[in-house]
Amino acid sequence: MPLLATRALTKTFGGLRAVDALDLHLEEGEILGVIGPNGAGKTTLFSLIAGSIPPTAGAVLLDGVSMLGRPAFKMVRAGVVRTHQIVKPFPNLSVVENVVVGALHAGGRATGSVRDRAVEVLAFVGLEDRTHAFPGTLTLAGRKRLELARALATAPRVLMLDEVIAGLNPAEAQALATLIRRIRDERQVSVIMIEHVMPAVMSLSDRVVVLDRGRKIAEGTPAEVVNDSVVVDAYLGENHEGGTA
Repeated sequence: MPLLATRALTKTFGGLRAVDALDLHLEEGEILGVIGPNGAGKTTLFSLIAGSIPPTAGAVLLDGVSMLGRPAFKMVRAGVVRTHQIVKPFPNLSVVENVVVGALHAGGRATGSVRDRAVEVLAFVGLEDRTHAFPGTLTLAGRKRLELARALATAPRVLMLDEVIAGLNPAEAQALATLIRRIRDERQVSVIMIEHVMPAVMSLSDRVVVLDRGRKIAEGTPAEVVNDSVVVDAYLGENHEGGTA
C-alpha cells in the first residue's frame, strides 16, 4: 500500500478541467518529482492533496484511508504539508516565531516544546544564526529555507515542495537539493516536488510523473522520462538537457 495516493482525482473550474482523473502514488521514503508545462495542473494537484480546495471527483488516500473532505489544517495534523511557490512568511514575527506557528500544528507526532522544536528545525535547515531576525532581512534562499522549516516543524510524513529551488543561483540550488535529500534520509519524510529546474528534479527524484493539461502523460525513472518522445514533445523540447543538481 502506498503512503499517499490519488484515485481518479479531478478538479474543474467552470469549463476548465485543471486535474483530469489523475492517479498517482507516493511510496514511503520516496522523492517523487512532478513536472509539466505551465498550466498542466501541478499546483492545483497540490492544493487538492493538501485540502486547500475540494475535488470535483476522485479521492486522496493516506495509508489507504480516504482524506475526502478534510480541510488543510486537518491534513497537516494527519502528516501532509506543503510549501508554496511564492513564500510569504509572517513579516512581523521573528524567524523562530514563524517556525513556532508550524510547530503548533504538529498534532501528536512531535515531542517537546514547540519552541524547542522550532529551534531544532532552524538548525537543521541552516538558519540557527537567524533565529531572532525578521524574514525581511533574509535572502530569497533564506526565505525558502524558512518556508521549509515551517513545514518541517509540523512533523510531516509527506512534504510537498512547490518550486522550492526556482529562482536560486547554482550554488544555492545545489545546497537546497542537498537539504531535500537530508529531509528524506535523516528525517524519514517522503517528498513530492514540483520543479521547473530540470537538473534538480532529475537528480533528486526516484520517480517522475509528467502532467499535461491535467492528465498524466508519463511516469517512470528520470532517465525513462527524459527519453520519452511524448514528454519531449509536450514539455522538454528537442534541446533539453539532463544533468544533476
